[in-house]
Amino acid sequence: MPVDKNSVAKLVDFTKGSGLVPAIAQDVNTGKVLMLAYMNAEALETTLKEGRACYWSRSRKELWRKGQTSGDIQIVKDVLVDCDEDTILLLVEQQGLGACHTRKWSCFYRRITSGGDLEAVHD
Repeated sequence: MPVDKNSVAKLVDFTKGSGLVPAIAQDVNTGKVLMLAYMNAEALETTLKEGRACYWSRSRKELWRKGQTSGDIQIVKDVLVDCDEDTILLLVEQQGLGACHTRKWSCFYRRITSGGDLEAVHD
C-alpha cells in the first residue's frame, strides 16, 4: 500500500480531533468489529507503508504497532475513510489470539443487560 507520506494529511482531517482520528478495526472475513483506537498522521503513514495496523497510544503518547509485544497483529487489507474524512475503518486479517488486550477476539465482548449490568457474550 505505498502512499506518498506528504499526501496522507490531505486524505484525512486530523484537525477536528486535535491531531487524532478514531480508527475502527473490522475483521475482513467476518465483518466483526474488533476494536477502536486512534491514529495520528504518522500512525496512518506507518500503517499504509507497512501493511500492518499501527495506532497512536493516547496514554503512552507514542506509536503503537498492534501486536508488537503480544504477537496478535492486524494485517491491513483495506483502508476506508468516512464521508467527513475524520474516521478510519481498517479492514484487517486478525492474527494470533485476538484484538483485545484481555485475550478476546474482539474488544466488544460484553453487553449491557436490561438490569444495567455487563454480561459477557461469545466471541
